[in-house]
Amino acid sequence: MKDDSKTRKSTLSAHLKSAVMTLKLRPGDDLDEAQLSEAFGLSRTPLREVFRHLAGQGYLELRENRGARVSEMSYTTLRDFFLVAPMIYGAVLRLAAQNARVDQIARLEAAQEAFRATLRDGTAEDRALANNHFHEITGEMAANVYLLPSFQRLLIDHARIGMTFYRPGPTGMGESLEKASVQHDAIIAAIQARDEGAAGQLAADHWALSRDQIEMFVTPAGLDLPLGSFKRA
Repeated sequence: MKDDSKTRKSTLSAHLKSAVMTLKLRPGDDLDEAQLSEAFGLSRTPLREVFRHLAGQGYLELRENRGARVSEMSYTTLRDFFLVAPMIYGAVLRLAAQNARVDQIARLEAAQEAFRATLRDGTAEDRALANNHFHEITGEMAANVYLLPSFQRLLIDHARIGMTFYRPGPTGMGESLEKASVQHDAIIAAIQARDEGAAGQLAADHWALSRDQIEMFVTPAGLDLPLGSFKRA
């Protein structure tokens, strides 16, 4: 019975992570404890354990006497995101080139194959999640206890505000996605070669590729896109 509860908690956790990153649950949305409890067969105590765990990772916010909600996004958090993202991505990939294990490289290659598959016949959500998984593995490779929590938090908001990058729309989007895939291949090669300099440069190039698309969220023309609650901090 204990193992069954653990499985249901893991299933709920994975569901909420995916829903947050793909904007099925939008920034600031309240979570319906009763509905989730019934849907996943969990009582209040294990349900709230999942909420606390996800709050610690940055997916949710817990409010006293008001329940859990999806973590907000504000002008301040977007500013902070754009300020630190290139630095953190660069540090992660340089450390990944230093520390990656053979088994992790194999997992990264598999993640890249999955990402390529989403470019052929996946949805925008599939692409965002596959890309996120690829970068999660590079974070594990970096193996830095101080850097990893910041990187994981960054990936959540990168997935959320980057959803426009994976949706059909502007001319040339397919070309940009294909270029992202090519850069993933180059990242793998740099990590395999233990080439920290190349890995750092690829981090900058990869960030530059998605930056312009992500910036659609902070321009007036992009305000009707599904960012959700967008408030000043």
